[in-house]
Amino acid sequence: MLELKAVNAGYGDVQVLFDLDIDARSGEILCLLGRNGAGKTTTLRAIMGLVPLSSGQIILDGENVSALPPEQIPRRGVGYVPQGRRLFSELSVAQNIEIGLMARPKRAGDATATRDRVLDIFPRLKERMSQRASTLSGGEQQMLATARALCLEPRVLLLDEPTEGLQPSMIDSIRDVIIQMKQEKVAVILVEQRIDAVLSLADR
Repeated sequence: MLELKAVNAGYGDVQVLFDLDIDARSGEILCLLGRNGAGKTTTLRAIMGLVPLSSGQIILDGENVSALPPEQIPRRGVGYVPQGRRLFSELSVAQNIEIGLMARPKRAGDATATRDRVLDIFPRLKERMSQRASTLSGGEQQMLATARALCLEPRVLLLDEPTEGLQPSMIDSIRDVIIQMKQEKVAVILVEQRIDAVLSLADR
């Protein structure tokens, strides 16, 4: 499904990833654990084309996508929920979801059906469609960031510390979504610092 082969990458003269090999399989939850600065977020950003590779390859369904511009990666079916959520804070919940729908792959089905399905997964967002994203609680913002990624109908889902700063009930909701994606044969790469948050989730 997704494979990183001998990936070297970083920021300017600072190399962060050294000959990194990773593969994420359909219907599997792969967890990346490590301290701050270990390169977890850089790995996800490299997959999304946001950090250029100095060498190595990123292979998605047999296609080398290493040199694609970042806007093309979601259209290949890769959803990304970044650390800190990175919502369009002054836009409404509905507008943030619409942006996710706009970036969908060509293979995706009816946009309205996709939106309805995503809102069924996050029913709390249905009640806040006209509300600005910046006024949501932290847990609701995480739901919205995840919903936006799911609008892509992803085959690969990248989650960067999705439980950070959330209360236990919200963490349970995010865990339920991750398990649902696994059941739908999505390859999930989950970045976490908290081992207790992922031991019962991760396949590897």
